[in-house]
Amino acid sequence: MKFQPFLLLSTVGAVSGQLDKLAKEAGLLYFGTAVDNPSLNNQNYLRVARDPAEFGSLTPANGQKWSNTQPSQGRFTYGSGDAIANIARQAGQQLRCHTLVWYNQLPGWVSSVYNRDQMQRIITAHIQNVAGHYKGRCYAWDVVNEAMEDDGRYRNNPMYRAMGVDYITHSFKIAQQTDPDAKLYYNDFNIERCCNAKINATIAMIRTIKAAGAPIHGIGMQGHSRVGMSPSKREMKETMARFSELVDEVAFTEVDIRHTKAANRRRRKRATRARLHGSCRGLFGDAKYSWIPQQYPGEGEACLWDRNYNKKPAYHSIVGLLQSAASAGLRASATQAPVAAAATVAARSAAVAAAN
Repeated sequence: MKFQPFLLLSTVGAVSGQLDKLAKEAGLLYFGTAVDNPSLNNQNYLRVARDPAEFGSLTPANGQKWSNTQPSQGRFTYGSGDAIANIARQAGQQLRCHTLVWYNQLPGWVSSVYNRDQMQRIITAHIQNVAGHYKGRCYAWDVVNEAMEDDGRYRNNPMYRAMGVDYITHSFKIAQQTDPDAKLYYNDFNIERCCNAKINATIAMIRTIKAAGAPIHGIGMQGHSRVGMSPSKREMKETMARFSELVDEVAFTEVDIRHTKAANRRRRKRATRARLHGSCRGLFGDAKYSWIPQQYPGEGEACLWDRNYNKKPAYHSIVGLLQSAASAGLRASATQAPVAAAATVAARSAAVAAAN
């Protein structure tokens, strides 16, 4: 299992640094963020987002979703997704792609399809065109997004109504055929706290899909949380251990820890111990590009920079932990012989835990 960009955080220190650079020194693959198209005229925002020392990976927040790439059947458009992909290419950043099959932001013409064969042809054409357009450019694709309900049932979306669980198997098979070098992820929320009904159902689903011959390389845990309600370090480590038995990679993909402005400094520190990720949806959680205030009125303050593009205490907390994890890893490597990949992951996890 490759160790993806997530950490369990607890310490806060008055230090500065550059997140992706330090993450890689700590043995992680990257530290990234999501960028949405309305932000592209904001040079203050882009100055940070396209800094490869801070963010080694960019994700188009909405530009690659079905409603933007195929709003009407057979008419594909890539302007929104390409705008983010081009920024990543110009800045020398990795591109993490999101998402091919999702029940939300789905054009109405897809929702009206009930025939199994027709839906299969539609999914095939969509993935072949969209993943084909970005072939060779995406480190990873979130192939299927949010297929499970919190109670462990399959979400009754148009694809499931037409094809049952086979729509997931089919999506992963077509994605691999279209872009064989991309890592293929299943991505969902509320699958961080071991071990609820949704996690158990997700594990069963992954086993079913793999048994049917479909490749799934990674699981993306979105990581949306709230101060005082984040899963514990133990719970998240147990969850990652269970997922790592099934896939090569596990990542936090959309981390935000929301709270009100009235939350005190101690509670903010406590919240930041939760984790860090692959793509924080809304890098500047207190500013106009965050989805949090619209979805949860009265809350925000969810990410690492404030509305004036100043680094928050949580940023320095992460830097301190990355530095500690890197130091612990370097000390271990100087005294230990090379070990298998799984053992390396365990050692890195232990180093992160020690830093906590």
